[in-house]
Amino acid sequence: MDRLRTVVKPGMSTLEIDEDVEDFIHRAGRGAAFKGYRGFPATVCISINEEVVHGIPSAQRAIHEGDIVGLDLGCIVEGYYADCAFTLAIGEVPPQVQQLLDVTRESLELGHPGVPAGPPTLRRLARHPVSTSRRTASRSCAPSSGHGIGRALHEEPQVPNFGDPGRGPQLRPGMVLALEPMVTMGQLGGRGSWTTAGRP
Repeated sequence: MDRLRTVVKPGMSTLEIDEDVEDFIHRAGRGAAFKGYRGFPATVCISINEEVVHGIPSAQRAIHEGDIVGLDLGCIVEGYYADCAFTLAIGEVPPQVQQLLDVTRESLELGHPGVPAGPPTLRRLARHPVSTSRRTASRSCAPSSGHGIGRALHEEPQVPNFGDPGRGPQLRPGMVLALEPMVTMGQLGGRGSWTTAGRP
């Protein structure tokens, strides 16, 4: 993640970013968790602006000043999987887009042990700060879901971004979860909807 924050620049293609990450992971002696998973052809899911998740890198897709770029990647270290995603602002972005980034980061940071996993946690994670924010017209991407992670990329429990409070398994210290709040906003300057996502 630290490397990508310095490497991704305007003018790069999303394929160039993917190739850099794959080389970096392999030079560290680790495995790329996403490449080949359910047929995915690349190391990094790269989504620009209105793309929600799982964008496929391409030599024809370039990064531009003012874009937001979602980077979703994973690696395998000593048999354990890591899975992370974050959204980069490329240069200056419109105030509404910065607010979208801030709301999603706030959503992610609300997760903690001791509250129900499933819907109630993600209701606090994704819906609460989104629905109460007066800074931007935004909403949770309800069908998306977080998950447990460990010896496999996707493990139980499922942690959806929707549902009713008071349901779902209890979070416990020692659990490892990929929390995946995804937030979208409406039309902005003719460029379509913008989406941001994040998870530890």
